[in-house]
Amino acid sequence: MSGPYRVVVVGMGKRGKHHASAFQANPNFKVVGICDIDQARLSAAAAELGNPETSTDAAKLTAALKPDVFCFCTMPNLRVPMIRIGVESGVRMIAFEKPVADSTKAGLEMKAILAGTGIKTVVSHQHRYGVHYRKVKEIAASGALGKVHTIYATSPGWMMHMVSHLIDYMRWYNNDVDAEWVMAQAAGRHKLSDNHPSPDYLAGFIHFANGVRGIVETGAGAPNIPEVAKWWGRNRIRVMGDEGFAEVLTNGGWRAVTKAGALSGEGAMNYAVDMPPYVQEMADWLKDDRKVHSCNFESACKGFDVMMGLCRSVTDGGQVAMPLTDSRLEIEELRRKLADKPVILASPDHKAEFGL
Repeated sequence: MSGPYRVVVVGMGKRGKHHASAFQANPNFKVVGICDIDQARLSAAAAELGNPETSTDAAKLTAALKPDVFCFCTMPNLRVPMIRIGVESGVRMIAFEKPVADSTKAGLEMKAILAGTGIKTVVSHQHRYGVHYRKVKEIAASGALGKVHTIYATSPGWMMHMVSHLIDYMRWYNNDVDAEWVMAQAAGRHKLSDNHPSPDYLAGFIHFANGVRGIVETGAGAPNIPEVAKWWGRNRIRVMGDEGFAEVLTNGGWRAVTKAGALSGEGAMNYAVDMPPYVQEMADWLKDDRKVHSCNFESACKGFDVMMGLCRSVTDGGQVAMPLTDSRLEIEELRRKLADKPVILASPDHKAEFGL
């Protein structure tokens, strides 16, 4: 095609503006339209983005502008209608915020809508572009850890915000090997009323097909990392082998112990640094089918199955086999299952976020 790819971005909150700004800064793209239900926020964003077309109606705007790329950064419960808007508008690519969806019912509907369209689809797991995340990948891939046997990931942020990230990078560090089964437990109902509804604390195990064991904790009962100043940046992914370990802290750099000794380096999540390569990979994939985006929908769905499988283990008990093939409303099931008693905090630093 001649000229830049035309982009419509829906949702002008923090993440939507990050996406729109990153598209606009890349010469392969031009933001031709933006949408938000808040007119004041929409007008303010338009002034910052060169005054593209605006509307409070995503379907009408996208149908009128016929963009190449439809990007939406909305709440998890709106995934299905947004995917349908992109498909009905004939776009070449859909990009959207994690998590994939808020239930397997929605996830399966999205897959059905996209099936056979040829639309390239991307889910925003952009932390992987940070130098500290990539350093841990480099160390794990080099063989310096020996035989990797365990990947342990924690975040004080609650499930629907953070588990999607954690699982995606766990899979990446394990060479994208599929999970075979999961098992989990959960506690606390406070965050079930959040716009990213979640149990207050979720902890579980993931058994990967190559024998590597994943362990994940998220929410109020997850370990604190007080040496990291930013609470939302207190996320750890530690890759452990029989000859050493390497770990990344979202806002605290990386560190490792191998036969070469103790090593460490800097790094912190930074949208200004992490978003440009994420967006550039979209341009690369649009130009060349062989250059599949690192954050492609198919891969993200495998991590999504793990998250929903952990929820099913909480409600059903026992192990849950992967992949998931039946339609369920996991968050609604958690609302019926979880006991109405306060979660027990792992740290007083978590108190303010969990209504205690």
